[in-house]
Amino acid sequence: MPKRNLDDLGRWATPAMMILTSLADGPKHGYAIAQDVEASAGVTLGPGTLYGALSRLEAAALIEAKAGDDRRQPYRITASGRKAVGQQLRVMRTVAEAGLGRLGWA
Repeated sequence: MPKRNLDDLGRWATPAMMILTSLADGPKHGYAIAQDVEASAGVTLGPGTLYGALSRLEAAALIEAKAGDDRRQPYRITASGRKAVGQQLRVMRTVAEAGLGRLGWA
């Protein structure tokens, strides 16, 4: 399988980042991911956005589905997903720190 990263997700990178960040502390099913993203980032991921991003993340081997019950399928972040989100979060932190400093808010 070709090496994938968040850059490959294009305009879907923001929902992907939120989902990967949510899964960083353990497996969750779709509804729990949506609730976590809303609580931590104040962003509501609609079902189309959420499940579309989950599908793309799974195809990119950044997450994997686990066995679940009839109604809920849990997902977990893979080692590749953990590495990709960690790298991207470090870049985002650098940009945020520079921007806040330039605004005089640091």
